[in-house]
Amino acid sequence: MPEIRPFRALRYDLEVVGDPGRVVAPPYDVITPDLRAALAARSPRNVVHIDLPVAEPADADPDDRYRRAARLYVQWRGDGTLRKDPRPGLYVYEQTYAVPGSSVVRMQRGFLGRLRLEPFGPGGGVLPHERTLAGPKEDRHKLMRATGANFSPIVGLYADPSGRSAAILARVASTPAVLDITDDDGVRQRLWVVAGDAPGAPIVEELAMLAGAGPVTIADGHHRYETALRYRDERRVMPSTEADPAYDFVLALFFECTREPLTVLATHRIVRGLGEAGASDLLAAAGSLFDIEPIDDGAALAAAFAPAALAPGGDGRLGLWTRSGGAMLRARGGAFEPYLPSGGAAQRRLDVTLLQVALERLCRIDAAAVASGERVAYAKSSAEAVAAVTGGVGGADAAFLLDPVPVADIMAVAAEGDVMPQKSTYFYPKAVTGLVLNALEW
Repeated sequence: MPEIRPFRALRYDLEVVGDPGRVVAPPYDVITPDLRAALAARSPRNVVHIDLPVAEPADADPDDRYRRAARLYVQWRGDGTLRKDPRPGLYVYEQTYAVPGSSVVRMQRGFLGRLRLEPFGPGGGVLPHERTLAGPKEDRHKLMRATGANFSPIVGLYADPSGRSAAILARVASTPAVLDITDDDGVRQRLWVVAGDAPGAPIVEELAMLAGAGPVTIADGHHRYETALRYRDERRVMPSTEADPAYDFVLALFFECTREPLTVLATHRIVRGLGEAGASDLLAAAGSLFDIEPIDDGAALAAAFAPAALAPGGDGRLGLWTRSGGAMLRARGGAFEPYLPSGGAAQRRLDVTLLQVALERLCRIDAAAVASGERVAYAKSSAEAVAAVTGGVGGADAAFLLDPVPVADIMAVAAEGDVMPQKSTYFYPKAVTGLVLNALEW
C-alpha cells in the first residue's frame, strides 16, 4: 500500500512577498514562452524563476540555467522569501472553477503531503496511467539535481467510497484559509495547514490512512514522479544518516476520485503528412471502422467536442474534420477487434486506443510515429483543431476530436497494469505551483 507522510513545507512568507498571486504560477509544462515572460516580470520572486529557468545570452553552458535556479532557491531560503513550517503537517487544498467554455461551476478538495517513492510494477501501491517522454524527464532531472527540491506536486487519485476523507476536508475548509487567491484562469485556490502535533492532529493520521488504504493512481505528473525515482536512486549511492530521507518521497496532491467531481478534458489530434489525396480519401476510408454521420459544419462538429458539451466519454464517439468536410464517427467494436493491442479490457475499450488503431489503419501512423511528434500534433481546443485543418496551419490535413476519458476508466486501466498513450488525459484545473514546496535536502 502507498505510504503518505506529513512534512514541513517551504512556503512563501507573505510579509516578504506581499500579494501571493504575484509569486505563484501554473505548472511548468503548460507555460508558454510569452506567459513565462509575463510571470517573471510580475515579481522577481515568482516561482517560475526557479521552476522554469530559461537560458540567458551570457550562459556558457546549456545547464547554466539550472545552476542559476539553484542559486536563487538558496538565496530565497536565506533571505526569508521561503520559510519552512515549524511542524510537519498536511496541507488541505481547494479549487473552485468553471468548466472551460461552460457555466458549470465545480469545486474539488484534496490535500498535499509526501508520497513514498516506489518503482511501478504489478501489485504496487503507486500506479501510472500514461506513457512518458524522455525530454521532459531530462529537464526535470537536471532541475531536481541542481536544487534538491520539488517545486510542484504530482497529482494522485485515491478511492474512499466511505466519504470520511471528504468530510474531514470539508471540516477543515470551514475554517479560515491561510491562503486565498484567484489565478489568471479565474480559479479560486485556497490552502489550509493542518499541523501533525496541533489540536485536531488525528486528522493528519486519518487522512493519510484513508488515502493510503489502496493504490494511488497518478493523474498528473508522471514525468516528475519518474524523475524523483531517478533522483532517489542516485542519492542512495551516498550514505545517509536519516532513517527516512526526504528524497525517498515526492510532493503529491491527493484527490478522492469516487465523490469529487473531477474534470478531465480531452486532447485532440491534428494529423499531418497525408497529402491532399490522403486527406480527401480519409472520410471514405473511415467507413471500414466506423459508422459515419457526415457533417459539413466544422464549427458544429467542434462544439460537439468542446468542454462545454460535458460529454461523459468512453462510448467510441470521435469527430473527424478534413478540408473536404467532416463526420461524427461511431466505432464498430467488431471492426476494431483484430487490431486492438494486448492488454486489459479497460485499455482496449478506450477512445484513445480506438483512435490509435484508426491512425494506424487509415493514416499509416503507428505508435512510434506518434511519439516522434512529426505526424501528430495536439490541441486542447476542438475549435483550434478544426481551424488548423481548415487553414492548413503547420501542414494540418485532418483533425480527430475526442471526448474526455472518464475518471473511472483511468483508474481501471492503471489497476490492470496498463498505460494509455501520451496526452490521453488533461486534468483541469492544474495545481498551482508555489503554494507548497518540498525540500529534499536540508
